[in-house]
Amino acid sequence: MATQKEATGALDTIPRLLARNAAAYGQRPAYREKEFGIWQCWSWAEAEEEIRALALGFLVLGVDEGDYIAVIGRNRPALYWSMVAAQMVGAIPVPLYQDAVAEEMAYVLEHCGARFVVCGDQEQVDKVIEVQDRVHCIEHVMYQDKRGMRKYDHTHLNWLHDIQVEGRAAQTRLAHELEARLAKQAYDDTCVMLYTSGTTGKPKGVVLSNRNIIETSRASSEFDDLSEKDSVLAYLPMAWVGDFIFSIGQAYWTGFCVNCPESPETMMTDLREIGPTYFFAPPRIFETMLTSVMIRMEDAGALKKRMFDHFMEHARRVGPAILDGKPVSGTDRLKYRLGDLLVYGPLKNTLGLTNIRVGYTAGEAIGPEIFDFYRSLGINLKQLYGQTEASVFITQQPDGEVRADTVGVPSPGVEVKIDDTGEVYYRSPGTFVEYYKNAESTAKTKDPEGWVATGDAGFFEEGTGHLRIIDRAKDVGKMADGSLFAPKYVENKLKFYPNILEAVVFGADREMCTAFINIDLTAVGNWAERNNIAYASYQELAGHPKVLEMIQSHVEETNKSVAEDPMLSGCQVHRFLVLHKELDADDGELTRTRKVRRNIIAEKFNDLVEALYDGSDSVYTETEVTYEDGRKGKIKATLKISDAAVVPVKPQKVAAE
Repeated sequence: MATQKEATGALDTIPRLLARNAAAYGQRPAYREKEFGIWQCWSWAEAEEEIRALALGFLVLGVDEGDYIAVIGRNRPALYWSMVAAQMVGAIPVPLYQDAVAEEMAYVLEHCGARFVVCGDQEQVDKVIEVQDRVHCIEHVMYQDKRGMRKYDHTHLNWLHDIQVEGRAAQTRLAHELEARLAKQAYDDTCVMLYTSGTTGKPKGVVLSNRNIIETSRASSEFDDLSEKDSVLAYLPMAWVGDFIFSIGQAYWTGFCVNCPESPETMMTDLREIGPTYFFAPPRIFETMLTSVMIRMEDAGALKKRMFDHFMEHARRVGPAILDGKPVSGTDRLKYRLGDLLVYGPLKNTLGLTNIRVGYTAGEAIGPEIFDFYRSLGINLKQLYGQTEASVFITQQPDGEVRADTVGVPSPGVEVKIDDTGEVYYRSPGTFVEYYKNAESTAKTKDPEGWVATGDAGFFEEGTGHLRIIDRAKDVGKMADGSLFAPKYVENKLKFYPNILEAVVFGADREMCTAFINIDLTAVGNWAERNNIAYASYQELAGHPKVLEMIQSHVEETNKSVAEDPMLSGCQVHRFLVLHKELDADDGELTRTRKVRRNIIAEKFNDLVEALYDGSDSVYTETEVTYEDGRKGKIKATLKISDAAVVPVKPQKVAAE
C-alpha cells in the first residue's frame, strides 16, 4: 500500500493512482459489472486503457480544462470511468442523483455550467433534453446504453462507445496533449464537485480537492486495514460523497475491486453472489434487510421459528462480546458456534454478508436494536459520522470499541470540538475548499481557521472520548415544560419495528410529542396476507383498524423505551396518525438521500399537525402527489388520530443557557 510520502508526491491525483494500480495490480480485478445476468470483469490494466480512450475521446469532443462534466445514472463502470477520464483532461466531474426529476437536474446543470453530460440510458437523456431549453450551457450529451436511442437527433448526442473509438483513433494526434494536461495537475486542484442533498434549501456545490479526497481515503483505508484484496458493492447514488470515497477514493488508493449490481431490484441477489469484504449501507438498507428476515421467520414453520428465536436470544447476549474479543465462557462460545452452524451462518449467507470484514452505517442514527442484531451475528458493523463537506469521515469506531449509542472517535487527522451551544465542529485535510459560487455560505460554514460547523448537536463521553450525536442542532429544542426535545432519537426507536418505514415526531415548544407514521408496505402487506386481510391500496391498508392497532402497540412499546432515559423521557408520543401516503422525494418530503425534510412536512401537512394537538379524533385532508411519469394528482383521505399510552415520569429540564 502507498505511503503518505508517496501520496503527497507522485500519487497526488486520481489519474496518477490509476497509473500506479495498472502497474502494481495490473491483472487484479478493478471493476465487475453484472449485465444480462452475467458478471463481466475488468482488471486495473484494462480499466486504465478504457479510461484513457475515453479521456482522448473527450479531447476530440473539445473538453477544455476547467469544464464541468455532469454524470447521471446508476452505478456502472463506464460512468465511474467517465469521472476519472474527466479528471485526466483537467475537467471536473459532477455526479447527479439519477432519480432526480428534470427540474432538480436543471438547477444543478445550470448552477455548475456543465458543457457536457454523460448519461446512463435513455431515461436520463430524456431528462436532460427536457431542460435544454432552459439550461443553455449544455453542448454535448453522451450516453452508455444505446437502447431506445436510434431515432434521436445525434447532432449533439454521442454514444459513449463511439467517443472511446474516436479517442483510440486520435491516440497519436492527442496523446501529447493528454500527457501535458496530466502533468499540470496538482494536489490542491479540484477533484470533484458534489451537491448537498438540500435538506433545508437549494443544494450547494461542494468543491473537493485531490488533497481532500486522497488524504481522507488514505487515512480511512489505513484505519480499517483496507487493501487491494478487499472488494465493495457499489450501489449507492453516485452523487453521494460516500459512494465517491468508497468507489473511487478508497478503491484507487488501495486498489480494491468495485462491483456494480445489475439493477437496484437485483442488488440483494448480486450482494450474495459477490460477497464483498467491505460494505457500507445507510440505516434504511439494514432496516429493510432485517424486515425481510423477520417476514421470512413469520412464514417459517414452528420448529424453525423456535430455533431462530432461541439462538438469536443467545447471540444478542454474547455475540457482540465474542466479536470484540471480550471474555466469554466456554459453554457460551460452544453454544454460539452451534448457533452459527444452524442459524447465524445461513442467515449471513442469505443476506450476502458472510465475507464482511468491515461494515459501516451512517447518514443518520441507526436504531440500537437493529445495530445490535447485526453485530450479534458476528458482522463487524460499525458507525461513522461524516458529511459531504468533510469528504465523509469525521469520526469512526475503532474495532473493539463499537457501541450503538456513539459514532466513535475522531478519524485520523481530524480535529473535533464542541462549542458552548453543543454544536459539533471539525477541521481536517478532508475539509472542503468552498461552496461553488456561494462565498456567503462558505464563510458561514467554515471559519478562517478551517473549523466547519456541522449543524449537529453532540458531546464527548467522559472516559471513552467517543462522540455522541443527539440530533440536528436546529431540531433539538425544548418542550413547553422545559424538557429536552430530540425527535430523531424517538424516530429511530419507532423505525426499529419492521412495520414502520418512516416516522416524523413533533413537539418543540408544545405540551406533548405527537407523530406521523409511514407503514412499511412490504412488511405490513405480508402481515395482512397471513391474517387474511384484503386491501386494494397503500391508503386502504394504512387506515385498516387492525393495522392502526398494531402500530399503536409499537408506539407504546417505544414510549416505554424512551421513558427509561431521564433526559428524553418527555419525548414520549402521546398521539399519532398513520399517513395515507408514503413520504416521497418526488413530492419534496424527503431528500434524494432519503432524509426527512422536517420543515417542509410540517408546513405541507399543517392541518394534520394541528389536528394532533386540538383533540380531534380524525381529520380530512387532500394531498397533492407526483406520479412516476411526472403528472400531478390529489389523494383524499380521512385519517384516524390515535392516543397512545405513556409512562408517567418526571422529565429533566434542560439547564438554562
